[in-house]
Parts: sequence; C-alpha cells; structure tokens
Amino acid sequence: MSSPIICFGQQPCGFFPRRFLVAKVATARRLQREIGGGIVFFCHDSDHDPRETQVALRHRKTGEPATLNFAFANKVQRKFSPLFLKRIPAGWQDNTARQLGAYVDAGIIEKFKSVRADNAADFCLGMYRALGLLDGIRVVRSGDSDVRRSACEVADYFVDVPHEGEIVRARRRPDGSLCLHEGGDRYLALPRSDHTKEQVSPTRDTRLRWMQSVVHCTHYVCGAGEQAYLNPAHAPEITFVPRDAIDRSDEAHTEF
Repeated sequence: MSSPIICFGQQPCGFFPRRFLVAKVATARRLQREIGGGIVFFCHDSDHDPRETQVALRHRKTGEPATLNFAFANKVQRKFSPLFLKRIPAGWQDNTARQLGAYVDAGIIEKFKSVRADNAADFCLGMYRALGLLDGIRVVRSGDSDVRRSACEVADYFVDVPHEGEIVRARRRPDGSLCLHEGGDRYLALPRSDHTKEQVSPTRDTRLRWMQSVVHCTHYVCGAGEQAYLNPAHAPEITFVPRDAIDRSDEAHTEF
C-alpha cells in the first residue's frame, strides 16, 4: 500500500496564523504520528477576499481586541485580485511592526520583520515558515501555474483576467460571462474572454475535487466551516478527519 497523504486546506489567514489553522496543523501532525505518511498544506492563495487576512489580536496588558490587516496597492487589488497578486505597499511592514509591541513579544516581532515578500500570500506563508508552523509540510498553492495545469477541469470556477490595469478573479457564470461581486446583490459585468487552465481556480463547491486531482490525499483534516459544505461523495477515497477543537478559533495564534 502507498504511504498515507494527510492534507488540510486553508486560505492564507493573516500574517499571524489564525488559531483554527494551528489546530489543523496540530491535527495533521497527530494523525501522522498515528498512521505515518506525509502532510500537505493546500494553500488556496487564489482567494481574493481581503477579510481572509485580517489578524485579530489582544492587547498584552488590557486584553482589548484589535484587528490588523495588510495595506494593498489600490482599491481594485484589495477587492478583486487573488491574494498572491495583492501587492503590499512600501512602508506597510515597518509601520505594522511598530504597532505590534502592544500585542506580541519581541521575538515574534523580529520574525515578522525578517519576512521578505511583496504580496499578501507570500508574506503569510513566509511568516508561517518563520514561526516553524510548516516544518516538514509540503505546500501546494492554488495560484501556482503548474498546479492549475495539472488539475482536473471543473464546471464552476473563477478566472484571473485583466481589469483596470490589474489582474482580478472574476466568477464565470453558466452562460460563459464573467463578473465581479461588488457586495450584496451588485455585480460588475466584465467582457467575455478566452482563457487557459493557468487562469482558472475553483469555487468553494468545486475546490475539493480540483484539489484532490493534484494532491491525491488519503486523509483530509476539515475545519468547522468545511464540515458544513464539503461533500464526501465528491472524493469517496478520502477519510475526513475533523480538526481538533481550539478556543478563540478565529483569533491570531502568536504563542510560538
């Protein structure tokens, strides 16, 4: 029998990882100790929602909550570009480092200052690696052109296309048209355009099948939200394992 492949998936979820991501890693490592095999992090850096990278911290003395996030090069990028193409303006890292002393210890700040990346997804991954979170874990990124070329075709997907001087992640409708969701029931129609597999990323409902065609995992660690929408029938060969419980799951984890 082939060696087990234990996978967990997540969008980049802040320059300090949210606690639910740390719980997924801990669950995968525990499972690895039990059954062996390797661990894969399916990093969905094609996601475009800037709320995914919000960092919820608590003041070290008062416990008061605060939320930090990346600054982005412009409004179009912030709203619509995939995370691996959301550029970080010069000065953001230094400005943010000066704020962190109220929330994390000096060692974490030094690691934060050591990361070198010009976009949100690369910065998140660089920080997770600096913190040791991904030691021994293979990372597969949905924005990687090689991954996209090797993935299966799906009927429901997004397409990375040019718009106002940037690359944006547009939803492909069943009739073949493209649009950007501006919030609520408002959509911006974009011109139809031919596209290749290198421009395609899956939707929430097609992500499992698309991911599995590349990763070929035997076990998948799923979070609380994923358990509500993942359809195991789309990948009957996978054993689904709920992630371990953790308190304050949506806050940043900074105790490394």
